[in-house]
Formats: sequence, C-alpha cells, structure tokens
Amino acid sequence: MVAGETSGDLLASLLLDGFRTRWPGLRVSGIGGPQMVSRGFEALWPSEKLAVRGYVEVLRHYREIVGIRRQLKEKLLQQRPDVFIGVDAPDFNLDLEVDLKAVGIRTVHFISPSVWAWRADRVEKIRRSVDHVLCIFPFEPALLAQHGIAATYVGHPLASMIPMQPNRLQARQQLGLQADDLVLAVLPGSRRSEIQYLADRFFQAAVLVRRSHPAIKIIVPAVPALRELIAQAVRAAGMQDDVQIVAGQSHAVLAACDVTLIASGTATLEAALFKRPMVIAYNMNWLSWQIMRRKKLQPWVGLPNILCRDFVVPELLQDAATPKALADAVLQWIDAKISAPEKIAAVEQRFSQLHQELQRDTAQLATDAIQNILES
Repeated sequence: MVAGETSGDLLASLLLDGFRTRWPGLRVSGIGGPQMVSRGFEALWPSEKLAVRGYVEVLRHYREIVGIRRQLKEKLLQQRPDVFIGVDAPDFNLDLEVDLKAVGIRTVHFISPSVWAWRADRVEKIRRSVDHVLCIFPFEPALLAQHGIAATYVGHPLASMIPMQPNRLQARQQLGLQADDLVLAVLPGSRRSEIQYLADRFFQAAVLVRRSHPAIKIIVPAVPALRELIAQAVRAAGMQDDVQIVAGQSHAVLAACDVTLIASGTATLEAALFKRPMVIAYNMNWLSWQIMRRKKLQPWVGLPNILCRDFVVPELLQDAATPKALADAVLQWIDAKISAPEKIAAVEQRFSQLHQELQRDTAQLATDAIQNILES
C-alpha cells in the first residue's frame, strides 16, 4: 500500500481494519503514516514524504519523490505482492501502478482521481494503471465505466467514522471550552506548503473576527510536525495569547466549533460531516494556480459544494482569499447564528443528507471487492 499525507493515512487505516478481519495473516508494507503503522503496517517510508501539492511545489521535491518511487518499484517487482493498493496520491501511485500492472501484479486504487473536477485527461492513464478503483462518491463508478474502468462504490469511510449527531458538549469539555462559548476553528491545512501559503491570511482574518467578537475562542488543531510553523503564523499575527493550538484532535475541534475557516481538501468534507458552517479557502504558488485553474471542470472547488452541486458554503480562492474577505465571510456565519438561525439549520440539514448518502460499510465493501479481484 502507498498512502500519502495525513488523510491518506487515516483512510488506509480504516481499510486495514477490514483486511485484518478477512486475512488475519496479512503482511502489508509500503508508504504510510502512524495510523497505518499502529495496525501492523510496515512503513518503508513515511507518508509525509508525499505530502506535497501544487506543480511548482512538487518540482522542488521531484528528485526525492522519484527516487522513492523507483526504489519501491524495484522492491515490489522482486517481492511480487498479491495486490498493490494505491491510496489517493494519484501523481505518485498511477505511475507506479502502470508498471506493476504491466507485469501482472494486481493493482487497486482507493479514491478515484477527481477526473470529474480536474484533469479529465487522466482517464486514459487510470485505465492503463489499475485493475479496479474503489470509489468514495456514489456517482463515480458509472462515470468510470463509460471509459472502461472497473470500479466499486464503497462509501466514504469518514461518513461511518463520524457520528450523525456529533456530541458538541463533550467535544467542548475535552478541549476545555464552555458550553456557551463562541468558537472559531482555524484549519490552515495538513501540508507544510498549505500552511506557508494560508496560515498568515487565516490568522490575520482571525484578528479581524476577534475585533468584532472579543470573547470568541479560536482553536487550531495541528499535527506535531507542523505545530511550530502554525505557531509562527500565530505569533506573526500577534495572536499568541488568543489562539489555542492543540495536538491533533481535529475531529474534536470540528465537533466543538460554531464555524470553521478551513483549507480546501479532505478536512472540508470532515467539517461537513460534523454539520459545521465553514468558509473554504485556498492559496498556492501563482504558477501552480494558473495551471490548475485551466484544468478546472466545475464551478466549485470545496468538496461539500462539489457533492451538493451548489455553493452551500463560501469559497475564497487565491487573490480572493484576503484577510478581510475571509473575516467578513466568517462573520456572516456568526451573525447568522445570532440573528438568522434558520440559515445555520438549512446547512446542517443539507450536510445531514450528504452524510447519509456517503455512509456505507467501507471496510467490508472494499475487502469484498479486493477478494473478487484476487479470485478472478
């Protein structure tokens, strides 16, 4: 298995739980993170090595990433595993999978590359690379079938992991917050490059929000490796006495907050599953943005909006993601909580419907699909 970054580590770990039940003697290795390792995974390299987003950013790490892929390919060609599972990280995994499939090693890709949102030209590469795709969104298998790609909808594992009705009071107690606190969660990303491009804007926006609501509690979940980088941005904004940084606990933070200012990515879907109003933002290297925007196929970037086919929550991207614009969007949600609760209720209802659509026994369905592939 190869899983890149924090979200891939989490998703892969949920699959491993199902695999262990079906195949108690399973041996599994590759690239992964601490969640996978805790389930007996042998990490030859840590998943954070692949946690790079954006064309220019990838170029800076290109030699190291290609070197890792070459070494892993040589090892897999020697060992010839029964099946290779690439978890997301399509730029890394598809190139590896095409070489493995060419010599008869079965290849499965978990989480379809989002050809429906970006880079439709990738479909042909997927067909050459994988024997089967495990899809986390219900519309994907039919779309892939149009291109001759076998796929199974397995639901989104986060939809089963996150309760339909999160316990906000318990989450607040866990984080040392009061039941009646006004709480803003700030999530500037899980990659170093994201934090470098977003954190300053996010905390400058938090300054403006706090001017309007001096008693607001601002809380930031941070993975240990990125905590100091986030703390630097907090200090640069002069917010060191006003921001609570916690180790991990992103789910508790999302359950506890009233609104979140959040980087586009898997975390936005988690926020939706916690039924939270949010402001989605993204900023990247200018050249990377120019390339990406030309490949964009839909008007939405944030996963909750893509899945709802509507701008349920605001998106502020690149130059539009100014501190003032971000703060204004957050304040609109806070104002709605106070004076227009029906607006908050409508978002919660839509996200509850989305949650039900995505909730399946992902580990069981994925394990069944892989069993069929092994027996074919």
